[in-house]
Amino acid sequence: MARRKKLYEGKAKILYEGPEPGTIVQYFKDDATAFNAEKRDVIEGKGVLNNRLSEFFMTGLNTIGVPTHFMKRLNMREQLVRQVDIVPLEIIVRNYAAGTLAKRLGLEEGTALPRPIVEFCLKNDDLGDPLVAEEHIIAFNWASQQDLDDMVALALRVNDFLSGVMYGVGIRVADFKIEVGRVYDGDYQRLIIADEISPDSCRLWDIETGQKLDKDVFRRDLGSLTDAYTEVARRLGVLPNAAPHYTKPTLIN
Repeated sequence: MARRKKLYEGKAKILYEGPEPGTIVQYFKDDATAFNAEKRDVIEGKGVLNNRLSEFFMTGLNTIGVPTHFMKRLNMREQLVRQVDIVPLEIIVRNYAAGTLAKRLGLEEGTALPRPIVEFCLKNDDLGDPLVAEEHIIAFNWASQQDLDDMVALALRVNDFLSGVMYGVGIRVADFKIEVGRVYDGDYQRLIIADEISPDSCRLWDIETGQKLDKDVFRRDLGSLTDAYTEVARRLGVLPNAAPHYTKPTLIN
């Protein structure tokens, strides 16, 4: 069967025209990048793991009433998602000091923050996805004040879900990044979670040992990225025929 029309190719995914109007096929690549794509490699099996893990998280969010673009997984590397107009912002939720926040503020990595902090970055690879203030977002019409309020509310609900589920399998969510998209019902607009949620977009630390189970393994040359992602999938019971090490949490509305 001929491949459908390619709509977009990013660092970790390819988007193809979906089988029905308003749908997209999202393909997960094995490519790994860091430092705004200055560091690159191909990690065999990474796309399969991220596809399965993103399915797990998006399905869980849909179950508890947090809307996402996810519709169904098609195969080991592809999933069917709803087409959305992506808001040109990355929303970052931080629970512990790490990465750029630790560097900016001179905090020791791993310092617990007094409360979850929500930050916004402009989606622009050429500029290095710079941090932007809410005033910039409104002034340049990237989003309205109502959009900002809705994005913060969505991000904090995702944080509650991720933190609870991952704590149940012995993993701490230090921070994560999400994207949102606009969908329309007539003249009415609403925002939903889009893109992906996977170890590519989260910082995940083992609660007991502090071992990193996310893309920092690749950034810092800490070992096998596939092994780290496989461990996350194993604990969550995502991998076929792999019993979780911890009791798998039950999703409750």
